[in-house]
Amino acid sequence: MNSTKDTYITLATFLAFVIAFYFLGFWLIFRMGQATPLMLSVGAATILTCLVRKKSLSELGWKWGSWKVQWKSYLIPFSIALVAYLLIWSLGGGGLYNSEFLADKKQSYNLSEWNDLSIFLFHFFLVACISFVMSIPSILGEEIGWRGLLVPELSKITSFTGVVLVSGILWSAFHWPLIFLGLYGNTDTSIYYQLFFFTLFIVSSGTIMAYIRLKTDSVWTAVMYHGASNIFIQKVFTPITITNENSSYYIDEFGAVLALVATVVAFAYWRKGVKEFSSLAQKT
Repeated sequence: MNSTKDTYITLATFLAFVIAFYFLGFWLIFRMGQATPLMLSVGAATILTCLVRKKSLSELGWKWGSWKVQWKSYLIPFSIALVAYLLIWSLGGGGLYNSEFLADKKQSYNLSEWNDLSIFLFHFFLVACISFVMSIPSILGEEIGWRGLLVPELSKITSFTGVVLVSGILWSAFHWPLIFLGLYGNTDTSIYYQLFFFTLFIVSSGTIMAYIRLKTDSVWTAVMYHGASNIFIQKVFTPITITNENSSYYIDEFGAVLALVATVVAFAYWRKGVKEFSSLAQKT
């Protein structure tokens, strides 16, 4: 009973700090013009929670583990995005490829004589390697909270289903004010449409990430997954797509296709998690 009570207090402390730091991070978005402070605010809340609750920072899952698992965490979101956008391009939700995007990249990279395929492959390489690595600090700032602290603590008091629903909804809700204020999302579909499919996508992604996190005890798997998902969707697949009047209903994190493909994959991981982690809460 004392252990359960301690877990609830730790979770309440974490959420209180997340809310408190959220306002600071939100204000810094306007001061700095980027979302990094808001992402890092989760990390700050996590560290303070560990200090207040006298939890060792080593409990956040710092071990690297298997390279095979890390590569898997990187490639799953890439595969989800690839399948989703192949469906979008095939079914008319958007077209391939956006030559204006590649022309812009030729200028920005000062490689105007390169053909479209060469510049796309060069951009893909830079994004998949350099941009990904540069995004790690801010991604880690979020993930030591959501998957480093929150998921393992929830696993002490609820089933795997409870873990993925609570952590996924909280992670989604963290972004909702940005969508409501028009700082994140699109201007073509309703707020409620965007909220529904964005939340479905985030909860589905969080299900996969929670499974791998609990299976490996490594928060780095979540960093790899989160970073790859952001990079490939936002910097490769969405900008290379030729949009039409209906594209906003299908593409990106606020459209239907990506969310539905992620849900199918998440369902498989949820079934595995329910089976493998059925007694997690009872063991702690």
